[in-house]
Amino acid sequence: VHLDYLDAGANIIITASYQATIQGFEAKGFSTEEAEALLRRSVEIACEAREIYYDRCMKDSWDFTGSGRISSRPVLVAASVGSYGAYLADGSEYSGDYGDAVSLETLKEFHRRRVLILANSGADLIAFETIPNKLEAKAYAELLEEEGITIPAWFSFNSKDGINVVSGDSILECASIADSCEQVVAVGINCTSPRFIHGLILSVRKVTSKPVIIYPNSGETYNAELKKWVVSFSLHFFPLELILNPFASCRLISFFSR
Repeated sequence: VHLDYLDAGANIIITASYQATIQGFEAKGFSTEEAEALLRRSVEIACEAREIYYDRCMKDSWDFTGSGRISSRPVLVAASVGSYGAYLADGSEYSGDYGDAVSLETLKEFHRRRVLILANSGADLIAFETIPNKLEAKAYAELLEEEGITIPAWFSFNSKDGINVVSGDSILECASIADSCEQVVAVGINCTSPRFIHGLILSVRKVTSKPVIIYPNSGETYNAELKKWVVSFSLHFFPLELILNPFASCRLISFFSR
């Protein structure tokens, strides 16, 4: 899959670790050591794909440097970190409702070891994806600072109304948390219907000058009861130029995240 994206022109490939957690692996009978090794392996696989791609390019093109790296096409590996709701697999990553028992400290301790492993696994950056609420954004920001993690990160939120993140928290407040975190180098939106992207980009731009990243979905909605995606919107009925107009202010763009 990574090679397919690279062949299609991607400059960043994201590891298959979005829903991979130490707690989740342990619940399936893996030891802690095995769970941690699987997280590292997700980064290794992406890095291996990058090397295979570079080798292909070197055979097919003269456009590479003396070190053997392609001069015009850098490829970065982003280690994916999914939300607490992705671990729960109950649809809460699309609602942001974790209940009153889940605190800031709960989230930090849940994510801490996984983030440390991924940060030291050889990835170029960390992608905190589909962040559903302000509390989890704050947990990520504090965790990056507390652990002194030095590789860059991006925060990407999801929305179902084009104004707030899925929990109802203001996208302005969530993006402000990302903006205030030194380790965060880009802020954006993913897993969100294309029809909301224009307004969300404009909102994010109000509170940060950091690059904006966008990788919307196809317009479908996740049904937590059925545990499946259902059609709720089609690009066929939405003028593509209205989606593309605000992209001049974006640095990282992808169609589609799902």
